[in-house]
Amino acid sequence: MRDDGLIECTLCPRHCRMADGGHGTCLVRRRVGSKLIAASYGRICGLAIDPIEKKPLAHFLPGSTVLSFGTVGCNLLCGFCQNAHLSRAEKITGETATPEQIAETAIRTGCESAAFTYNEPAVFLEFAVDAAKACHARGIKTVAVTNGWIEPEARKEFYAHMDAANVDLKAFTDSFYKKLCGATLQPVLDTLIYIHNETAVHLEVTTLLIPGWNDSPAEIDAMTKWAVANLGSNVPWHFSAYRPTPEWNEAPPTPLATLLQARSIAEYNGLRRVHLGNIRIAS
Repeated sequence: MRDDGLIECTLCPRHCRMADGGHGTCLVRRRVGSKLIAASYGRICGLAIDPIEKKPLAHFLPGSTVLSFGTVGCNLLCGFCQNAHLSRAEKITGETATPEQIAETAIRTGCESAAFTYNEPAVFLEFAVDAAKACHARGIKTVAVTNGWIEPEARKEFYAHMDAANVDLKAFTDSFYKKLCGATLQPVLDTLIYIHNETAVHLEVTTLLIPGWNDSPAEIDAMTKWAVANLGSNVPWHFSAYRPTPEWNEAPPTPLATLLQARSIAEYNGLRRVHLGNIRIAS
């Protein structure tokens, strides 16, 4: 506890400070008395069985199915979030489940892995870790679909229990992160380097290309050069197309030409595993 009576959360770089009864920006890290709790622990939203390629993971257990689930809350404030009804939910909702039930459901449905997805898994780190332990005890692999915006101590604990991760690198400029996500770029880059250098976690990266915001050839060039220099030429990279939503329509849909150009730049810079996603071809 700080001298001013507030408790500081050190899970992510935001370092929210909370009075009794307060919560962090993520809405789910909450203070009760002298303790910080994960209010969304064990509250499941969006349970589904997916092909692993949908996470997207193109080089981890290919052809298998994954049990996907999330909770509510997120430490970023992305206006373009496709799951804003979960990430910005003001109330803790969802069905109650134990870590063991997650593992048992994966076994029963024939899934080889379980994915912490739909919302940012770092904000329900305790449940993700407990569920991962239960899954590993039953031979089920674990997958994190994450924004990568996490502090080093929490990051070490989280990735010690993950087998694969798809990290969403939303852009390669701090201005994008600050304006559209209420965050910063460097901690995400640090997470990518940490996963690559310090863990055995299978790493893939996704960038949603939003016209006029993060899709310039210069930015893609800089990003993919950084990727090759810091993560190697074999890190799988997914360029995904943006689609407007009623909540955020500040850009048109991403043209196929933009995705193809991004792939061309990435491959020219040395990335060998480039994938395109969420493509819709006009008829």
